[in-house]
Amino acid sequence: RSAMAEERVLAAVTCTAPVNIAVIKYWGKRDNDLILPINSSLSVTLHQDQLKTTTTAAASRDFTEDRLWLNGEEADVGHPRLQACLREVRRLARKRRGSSTEDTTALSLSYKVHIATENNFPTAAGLASSAAGYACLVSTLARLYGVEGELSEVARRGSGSACRSMLGGFVQWQRGERPDGRDSIAQQVAPETHWPELRVLVLVVSGEKKQVGSTAGMQTSVDTSPLLKHRAEVVVPERLALMVRHIRERDFEGFGQLTMQDSNQFHATCLDTFPPIFYLNDISRHIIALAHRFNAHHGCTKVAYTFDAGPNAVIFMLADTVAEFVEVVRRSFPPATNGDQFVRGLPVISASLPEELLATVVAEPVPGAVRYILHTKPGPGPQFLDDPSQHLLGADGLPRRTA
Repeated sequence: RSAMAEERVLAAVTCTAPVNIAVIKYWGKRDNDLILPINSSLSVTLHQDQLKTTTTAAASRDFTEDRLWLNGEEADVGHPRLQACLREVRRLARKRRGSSTEDTTALSLSYKVHIATENNFPTAAGLASSAAGYACLVSTLARLYGVEGELSEVARRGSGSACRSMLGGFVQWQRGERPDGRDSIAQQVAPETHWPELRVLVLVVSGEKKQVGSTAGMQTSVDTSPLLKHRAEVVVPERLALMVRHIRERDFEGFGQLTMQDSNQFHATCLDTFPPIFYLNDISRHIIALAHRFNAHHGCTKVAYTFDAGPNAVIFMLADTVAEFVEVVRRSFPPATNGDQFVRGLPVISASLPEELLATVVAEPVPGAVRYILHTKPGPGPQFLDDPSQHLLGADGLPRRTA
């Protein structure tokens, strides 16, 4: 590389950010521009070793325009939500500089930025890709521009649930009361180390893009579902307090039951929407029935499912249940191929199932219905990668060609 090329990028920052899965769901906005929710929500941040977005942002006086690459393909940098985040970070940087005179090394706010972002999981398949994506974008831009402080509010402007991906462990997104949204922020209920035995299995049913996006879906629900209004005003505040208590006490029985009930109610509000929205499919319903049979067999809540706006199941359990439940899933949904890549993520030991369990829990098998299982656990919030070789953009400010 010539010295000339090296000179071009003045500053580059790379960050990774996690996916989060809500156990008390957010559905419905009271302000579409500021992305303010009609109810508070609570989520578990998943570990980035299994699910993460990586983003590099670079700024240079030589860049002629802002540009964006998503998973290697150039994408529309003019997307209103992306622009809102960029504008907000630049505004905070300007405000910060207005109050300090000594910072002459700071990046010029007139420089254009290049942003490259990659997910190591399917985008827009109901695996919270926008939450990880915007949390990552905001963390990266904030570091690039030297902005500190409350960033969950900025991430929320990109995607509501992104504010929860700004923190690790167990996170509550406060609904807030103010019309300007300044108090609609995320707060950590407990860190990822708080419940070391908790495990998560993501059952990937379909990696396809969903038919009704979350944004359009929730607006229709707000407009037409009386159940949604009741949920936001009456049910959620009570459930939230209860869920925080179950997490603090590491009470899996309580946590698991409430997680399933809240998921069911969220999908009931989708059905109560007019015209109705169906995010669950036949396989999702098979998985729900399987979880209930498994729990009934054990006489207590061993596994707890939750579904976001898509057919994939996210199942919580304690570490000592993983091997047995994975084998139950394998028998119920035999892998289409030889199954070498059926279980991904954290290692799972093999288990043999007692005859009685097979007879009462595993119903008629549905081959190939679950594409793969991802085994993970709670994890931390956004992380910075200080090694320049991990940047997604090269010295010329363009995406690196990955091997």
